[in-house]
Amino acid sequence: MPRGDQDGPLVAAARAGDEDAWGELYARHARRLQVWLASLPSGDPSASPEDVASEAWLTAAQKIGEFSGSDDDFAGWLFTIARFTLNNRRRTAQRRRTDAREPDPADPSWGVVGSPEGDVVGQAETRRLLSRLSPREAEVIACLEVVGLDVAATARVLDMSPTAVRVARHRALNRLRAELGDTRLGS
Repeated sequence: MPRGDQDGPLVAAARAGDEDAWGELYARHARRLQVWLASLPSGDPSASPEDVASEAWLTAAQKIGEFSGSDDDFAGWLFTIARFTLNNRRRTAQRRRTDAREPDPADPSWGVVGSPEGDVVGQAETRRLLSRLSPREAEVIACLEVVGLDVAATARVLDMSPTAVRVARHRALNRLRAELGDTRLGS
C-alpha cells in the first residue's frame, strides 16, 4: 500500500525513527492493550498480558515500514498484532501443555485493572462475565467495552466485518442481560 497523505503524523514520524512519536503512540495505546489482553484467556498462565503486549510492540516496531494508515488506524493494527501474538502463545502452550498455576484471585495484587475511562474492574469478575459468552463474543466485548476500541478497529483486530462486530456485541450484551437480570449493560 503506498504511503503518503493517508499516514498520520505520528505514524510517519515513528516510521522515520522519531522516539517522541513512538512515545506518544505508546502513551495512547499501551494501557488499553494490556487491559484488553488481561481480559482474554491466554491459554498459557505463564504468559502475562505485559509479555504479550511487549512482544506486540516489538513486532510493530519491526514492521512499521509495512503499515500505512492514520494514527487512529495504528490502534487496530497494533491490536491485530497482539491478537496474533496471543494466538501463537495459545498454540505453543497447547503443544507444550504447560500446567502453570493461574494467579490466585484472592491475592490483593491480582485483582484490579483501570479501564481507559477510569473505572476499576476486577480481572476475575471481567473474566467471569466474559466466560459466559462464546469466544468470539467475548473478544468483541473485550475490544469494545473493556478497552474502548471503536467498531472499525475491533473489526480489523478480530478479522470480522463491522456488521458482524455489531451483531456479536448485540447478542453478547443481550445474553449477559438475560443471565444477570441486569438492565445496566449498554445497548
